[in-house]
Amino acid sequence: MGLYSTLQQREASQRPVRIGVIGAGMFSSAFLAQARITPGMQIAAIAELDLEKARKVCIGAGWPEEAIVSGDSASRINDGAAGKKVVLTGDADQLVQADLDVVVEATGITEAGTHYAWTALEAGKHVVMVNVETDALLGLALKRKAAENGVVYSLAYGDQPAIICELIDWARTIGVEVVCAGKGTRYQPKYHYSTPDTVWEYFGLSEAQLASGNYNPKMYNSFLDGTKSAIEMCAVANASGLVPQSGGLQFIPVGADDLPNMLKPRTAGGMLEHSGTVEAIASENRDETPVKNHLRWGVYIVFQVVTDYMRRFFSTHGFLRDTSGQYLAVYRPFHLTGLELGVSVASAALRGEATGSPNHFLADVASVAKKNLKVGDVLDGEGGYTVFGRLVRADDSISHKYLPIGLSHGVKVIRPVAKDAFVTYDDLELDSNQFSFKLRQKLEAELKPRK
Repeated sequence: MGLYSTLQQREASQRPVRIGVIGAGMFSSAFLAQARITPGMQIAAIAELDLEKARKVCIGAGWPEEAIVSGDSASRINDGAAGKKVVLTGDADQLVQADLDVVVEATGITEAGTHYAWTALEAGKHVVMVNVETDALLGLALKRKAAENGVVYSLAYGDQPAIICELIDWARTIGVEVVCAGKGTRYQPKYHYSTPDTVWEYFGLSEAQLASGNYNPKMYNSFLDGTKSAIEMCAVANASGLVPQSGGLQFIPVGADDLPNMLKPRTAGGMLEHSGTVEAIASENRDETPVKNHLRWGVYIVFQVVTDYMRRFFSTHGFLRDTSGQYLAVYRPFHLTGLELGVSVASAALRGEATGSPNHFLADVASVAKKNLKVGDVLDGEGGYTVFGRLVRADDSISHKYLPIGLSHGVKVIRPVAKDAFVTYDDLELDSNQFSFKLRQKLEAELKPRK
């Protein structure tokens, strides 16, 4: 039975999937708009420090004002939800303890995301992790916590990593070898050094456009400076077992038609260091002209057929192929972020299945200095003025003591770091009391070589 049919049954029996959302940003707003009209789903509560912002998000997503109430206790959330109201609360810990099936973590902040996801899993709730920053830092630890408590920890469908994982699963299930998987993005080398002060100039948004919407400059800058691509490809690698190239992401300019010719190993005439990897592809050439048929908002996989029968079969079915007919590609030219999130929520609650979930610790996102950092500087995290994230192999990250981008907010520099150099734990004064730091240290200990 399909997800939608099962949701319809839950609606008919008045047993909707009860959902709590932490964080009322752009991703959440799209989900709130869609879940409101999806049978069998009930948004019971939204946790957001800025309650007025949460109210405006709900109204903007189509919720009538009379359906929105406030309450800061788990019992108040339960009572409000029983009356088919969405309860706004400033206390996410109370939301986690309420009578919910699924918690959507969408704060985008690693320390908060770690705490809320961990406590939700301990409380027996399924967790859908929109906060991919936290997944890149600690995904495997959270997956294990979910398994201990008999619940699901899942990447968020609608975001690119979960959709890529679906394509990978499809390919492996039909018996072909995944050569490369990834997403499209806008990229130029100079974007690595973009800051919240320059991001809108690069995006070409006017002051009037910015005034009309909820635009977060650090979030958009993370998309631009390569950090978000590194984070998302880290999540894909750790979920699928694909191994990053030693140089990280190359942001190769390539359009959909050229995927199978270019995204194959160098030994086969392509541009990859090895097969079985991840890559973000650029929608612009390095001279800033657009790539033909680019995938700026899309996802793709390149796969290799392993038998003569498969090669003959695919040659007659219109697939994108390289000149040898051995490497092929499929792609999806879009992703709909929060509008598709309901797939993850329903899959977790109704099937007990994740739409992508970490099974490995193969990849990491290391912090790289955007400028010369001096003693006393304070790092400002993802999308800021001081560092950007680069995809690396986890064993290299740990052996060199690279600072994960997820721990790069609010830490003081204690020795100089040159521009373009990796920032290490030894360069910083770290807060060892942070919950995310403690969990990360336990995870790293598993990969550290024994003396």
